[in-house]
Amino acid sequence: MRKSQKEIAESSRSITRRGLALGAIQMAVVSVLGLKLRSMQIEHADEYRLLSDGNSIKIELLPPARGLILDRNGMIIAGNEQNYRVTLTREEAGDVSAVIARLRRIIPMSDHQVAQILEEVRKRSAVTPVMVVDRLSWPEFSSIALNAPALPGVTPKSGLSRNYPRAGDFAHVLGYVGPVSDYDLSKIENPDPVLRLPEFQLGKVGMEAKLEDVLRGKAGSRRVEVNSVGREMRELSRIEGQQGATVQTTLDASLQNFATQRLGEESAAAVVMDVTNGDIVAISSSPVFDPNKFVRGISGPDYRELMKHDHRPLADKTVQGAYPPGSTFKMMTLLAGLEAGVINPGSRFFCPGYTTVAGRRFHCWSRGGHGMVDAVQSLEQSCDVYYYELAQRVGIDRIAAMARRFGIGVRHDLPMSAITEGIAPDRAWKMARYQQEWQVGDSLNASIGQGYVLASPLQLAVMTARLATGRAVEPRLVKAIDGVSQPVPDWPDLDLNPLNLRTARAGMEAVMNAGRGTARRMRIAAPEWRMAGKTGTSQVRNITAAERARGVIKNEQLPWNRRDHALFVCFAPFDMPRYAVSVVVEHGGGGSAVAAPIARDILLFALAGGLPPLSAYPDGARAEVEEMWSRMNLMPATPPKTERAKA
Repeated sequence: MRKSQKEIAESSRSITRRGLALGAIQMAVVSVLGLKLRSMQIEHADEYRLLSDGNSIKIELLPPARGLILDRNGMIIAGNEQNYRVTLTREEAGDVSAVIARLRRIIPMSDHQVAQILEEVRKRSAVTPVMVVDRLSWPEFSSIALNAPALPGVTPKSGLSRNYPRAGDFAHVLGYVGPVSDYDLSKIENPDPVLRLPEFQLGKVGMEAKLEDVLRGKAGSRRVEVNSVGREMRELSRIEGQQGATVQTTLDASLQNFATQRLGEESAAAVVMDVTNGDIVAISSSPVFDPNKFVRGISGPDYRELMKHDHRPLADKTVQGAYPPGSTFKMMTLLAGLEAGVINPGSRFFCPGYTTVAGRRFHCWSRGGHGMVDAVQSLEQSCDVYYYELAQRVGIDRIAAMARRFGIGVRHDLPMSAITEGIAPDRAWKMARYQQEWQVGDSLNASIGQGYVLASPLQLAVMTARLATGRAVEPRLVKAIDGVSQPVPDWPDLDLNPLNLRTARAGMEAVMNAGRGTARRMRIAAPEWRMAGKTGTSQVRNITAAERARGVIKNEQLPWNRRDHALFVCFAPFDMPRYAVSVVVEHGGGGSAVAAPIARDILLFALAGGLPPLSAYPDGARAEVEEMWSRMNLMPATPPKTERAKA
């Protein structure tokens, strides 16, 4: 059927429209291609010319800056410093031995170092950079950069490395960082890729390890153009990493410095706790070590010296050390008896110098005895017989329960390594541990902090803070993270009879200030800082009959590692407590003679916000104290605060 003239005209117009639309699309495509060709040939001609010669794009991770650690006043106690280093990538180097041989002509490298590098290169993936030299000087770093064309696979890098400006002052609490080892990676289920970078540093012990996720930060990246021999031509783009969080601790750098110097070379520990909020303001273990040596790679001789030292400088005695608390534990036995109603503050026992149980004599430290003593006098004079008698009446289970109430035998949650739980033994504990029944003699020993009882200096500080406040204060080390203050809980009441708590405190006050107080010579003379305390001497071993026959009758005549431990706990001011202090001196002898003066000096420094006035000391001690201060090299102290929070 033939189409009409009208239909033919309409069909022609439709074809024309489709043709125009198709032509427009073709023109648009050609225009876009033209613009792209113009961009490639004119605007980016140099870039593509380089790529055509064998260049390629490489993407690298950028390690983040590690977060800072500050003291409570904002002083940096763990920071970062500039570090120049060189890495080598096997895939880019080709003949690794030849490249290292050329590198040795620029910087000195021992045969041992070269052997270690080759072994590390062999173990790692071909595309994983391996650390060759760390902590280069600027001239060495510049020389390597200038000779880069002759050193394929060698990459000079500028980065950050951890630094501890106060060196040993915070060594044990902060710990240190070090290179990531295969063992470190094996402990992590899905390791962050940044951990495989040769220059990356991981927290190994202490707060650095416990707060690793907070301090590490997030890796960045960069795109670089390299030519056919692996030389970097230019950086195409960079995304900086996110620095780790800044952690502000509760520690006071000046007080920590004083405590560390006051402990000196003793094998000892000291803990200072703000009883109003649980802040640990100083926590020092002695002797110290320099954590910077571990960051930089400690030498074999230096490490062996630390390991062989009989005072164990690498051990953190403040939280890892567990010691018989000696007579510092007597407040627990006393409160157990008072709370159980077995005795009252006026109950008196006669001390002839010993107690006989099942045919065995348990001696008091005063062989002549103390006569009749009540609760306060039992602490003032540290009468052992009073507690032997009390232990038989109250029983070990009540004593252990009271000790745990005050933080003994409890692991306190702090970001530190290997925190001990200590031991507050009872009948069930001995059966579970030794499959033996509890004996009366065990109770007598435990009542004076001997036998199975063990406590760390941290636990003794917590115990003292709770005695001072009557509240279940817990220790804390982190004050703020990235400027956000960490909340301080409202510590619950210990729910003790106030009269019983006052009796224990009165006994501790008498230790320092009463006429027969065992630490009267170490009292604080300033009335506004009146101190309460308790001495302790924990026996390491008995002097044997054979030693007595040879004339060894005193503790100081024994070899150092067989002498008694010296302990002291205290708090002040007595009427409005602010700080609690515990000191343990391993094999130091008597608590009143050795540990008490250290604790008093540290407590006074905390109260004064620096070196206290000499008038705070008894007359007879001032010349000796002033001479001791002259030998110290103290950092500037934080100005004392005028306000004082209520306990």
